Amino acid sequence: MKEVLRSKLQSRKQDDSFRKLTIPEGSIDFFSNDYLGLAREIQDIPESINLVGSTGSRLLSGNSAEAVEAEKQLASFFNSESALIFNSGYSANLGLLSCIPQRDDFILYDELVHASIRDGIRLSHAKAISFKHNDILDLQRIIERSSGTIYIVVESLYSMDGDMAPLKGILSIAKELNAKVIVDEAHAAGVYGFEGRGLVNGREITEDIFARIVTFGKAYGFHGAAVLGSQELISYLINFSRPFIYTTALPPKDYVLIKDRVIRSDIRERQIKLHDNLKYFRDKLKIDTISEINSPIQVFEFGTKELVLQKVKNLNEAGIYTKQIFSPTVPIGKERIRICLHNFNTKHEIDLLINVLNLSTE
Repeated sequence: MKEVLRSKLQSRKQDDSFRKLTIPEGSIDFFSNDYLGLAREIQDIPESINLVGSTGSRLLSGNSAEAVEAEKQLASFFNSESALIFNSGYSANLGLLSCIPQRDDFILYDELVHASIRDGIRLSHAKAISFKHNDILDLQRIIERSSGTIYIVVESLYSMDGDMAPLKGILSIAKELNAKVIVDEAHAAGVYGFEGRGLVNGREITEDIFARIVTFGKAYGFHGAAVLGSQELISYLINFSRPFIYTTALPPKDYVLIKDRVIRSDIRERQIKLHDNLKYFRDKLKIDTISEINSPIQVFEFGTKELVLQKVKNLNEAGIYTKQIFSPTVPIGKERIRICLHNFNTKHEIDLLINVLNLSTE
């Protein structure tokens, strides 16, 4: 067994895809998902909250008044009938997709969805087919030869491309062919929509979406996630979602902090500053990016691994922290640099980033 492990690790090293943990101390942050700068702020814990552990899963001893109140307020804020908090976005996707689709159902998913969605699909008994990224015609072609209950799974903002799903087009096909749409808003919540309610809310299609997933570890700078949907859906998850049933609940204070991170008075101000920085960046950028103009995720493909590594080296030497993105995170031949902009980046920092990116790597 040791030889198998050693061989696989050596293979990763040889193709420059070996992963290791690093601490980006002292570098300019153009890489984290802290789009609104909330992870940088110390959050006050109300004196009324007892700093104790949850002691068990929500169905045993881990439920609390704080958890129930947080879910109630999150549901109201995101214009959903109900909400259920999971310990992470990964477990929320896993918990939803592993138990909702049944054996005779079909899951149609965008080929670029997150690994947590793919893992949840694998654990279900449903048939699963991917469709070409953001390709409505390909989706329609596949739907027309699918049967049972059909679930369409997409991300509203894709984390490795920085582009958005054509939500209204997807929903139009779903309505026509009676399919249910599930949208992961991990990277859109907080960044888009009125006071950060996300792209689904911003597109005014909330009532037509079967389920949404919002996470609190990206723009909200904390951790945890919530599935948003009907009361019937949430009750089903409480009864059948194994990642929810068998996971120790968060401490009571965390539910309070999640609620306070999401429902706060300065989100709009932070959104405006972030999008001002995005416009400043895109107005001065001279090279091509595959991402949306107003996305906090800006992705650059330089053609070869060698050019990507050279550009990362140039950025690191300039004091900018970023990493190369290689297979298996992205397809072979699509190696890239992923830049994240934030509301706290200064114009001087953005100018430095632009100057290094605009330099030729040839």
